[in-house]
Amino acid sequence: MNSASSRSRTLKTVGALGMAAATAVLMTGCGQSSDSATSAATSEAAKVVPQKQTTSPSASAQLTEDQQERKKVLDATKVTFDDAATTAAGEVAGGKLVDLDLEGVDDDDKDQSPSPTGSGSPTGSASPTGSASPTGSASPSGTGTSSPSASPGSEGPVWVAEVAEKDGTVHTVRINAVDGKVIEARVDADQDADDKKQTADRLAQATQTPQQAAKVATEKKKGTVTSVGLDDNDGKGVVWQVDVVGSDWKKTTFDVDAKNDTIVREETDND
Repeated sequence: MNSASSRSRTLKTVGALGMAAATAVLMTGCGQSSDSATSAATSEAAKVVPQKQTTSPSASAQLTEDQQERKKVLDATKVTFDDAATTAAGEVAGGKLVDLDLEGVDDDDKDQSPSPTGSGSPTGSASPTGSASPTGSASPSGTGTSSPSASPGSEGPVWVAEVAEKDGTVHTVRINAVDGKVIEARVDADQDADDKKQTADRLAQATQTPQQAAKVATEKKKGTVTSVGLDDNDGKGVVWQVDVVGSDWKKTTFDVDAKNDTIVREETDND
């Protein structure tokens, strides 16, 4: 009886150990399955929820197309409006500036193609700060024909000026806006007697210079002058129309009375 009881207790113990081992295996398997399911769910969620954008857009991406173009041209321009005006007027004997534009800045409607026969005349260079004032050499005959010089080649930014003789004959003068050299100077071929008379009459009415008008405009709005032109003020005399580009790369146009330097109109282009 004692032997039988002993064998019975042994069998019960082995059976209990077997059950415990089986339970442990089952629990381990369930844990692995649970971990795998959680990992798969996290992976699927990552596919659905986008990553948070941590980078901010660049400053240039926030500018309009026109503002980006103004920035690009002005960053490359070293010759100021004043220096370009002095150079242009110097190319025509007794000439007066009637229009000056920085090519590539808000000028889609302007002729940007240089004359294939034009040659440059070195007239001095402006410093990057615009402190130097290049002086042009006037043509003895007053025809505005440039003296031989280096070919324009890759021009970069260019100032395009219209300079008129006393009788209203207009000359076009193109100036490199980086080194201040004249690219070409020529008489406009498509002028008739009425055009010349109109130009001469406007100049006769303008008692203030374009430089004075530019000063008035930049005192009202800090920035860079990119265009100045003499125009009719709806039959009420003449105005200097001045474009100023500010630090925000927006352009403001001022109509400045050419007799008394009063601003008669102001308009900002937000594009």
